[in-house]
Amino acid sequence: MRKKTVIRIASAIITDASARCLLVRKRGTSHFIQPGGKIESGESPLAALRRELYEELGLTSEAAQFTYVGSFTDVAVNEPGSTLSAEIYHIHPEKTDFQPAAEIEEMYWYSSHHDRPILLAPLTVNHVLPLVETLACQSLKMKTLPANQGHID
Repeated sequence: MRKKTVIRIASAIITDASARCLLVRKRGTSHFIQPGGKIESGESPLAALRRELYEELGLTSEAAQFTYVGSFTDVAVNEPGSTLSAEIYHIHPEKTDFQPAAEIEEMYWYSSHHDRPILLAPLTVNHVLPLVETLACQSLKMKTLPANQGHID
């Protein structure tokens, strides 16, 4: 019996002002996934994610822009016989006009009201999409709070 391979990745839930989530499809694959990638030896999950987002989308970011969402495990759709162990972070950047680069062939802004049939990876369907609307709404709410919200004058 063959031992299953566990692939450690860091992925981003990138949301925009319309509460949509950015999904990407790598060249030569059929399923859409979150942007991100494999964590290299000696690299922290957040450092790996920031590197991957820059390579794949041209997104420059500061560590403070990310919120850690959690660690999730699911079937690796693009690596048969493997399991993903994913560290997921959320970011709601000001700039959302990304250009696909490196191995990214296509990008898609997904919403719960999407009208385009697309194939989604198990990690996306089972763990990420259920969180998207909540995370996007929280980000928008935080950006619209008055500067003195929560402070006693």
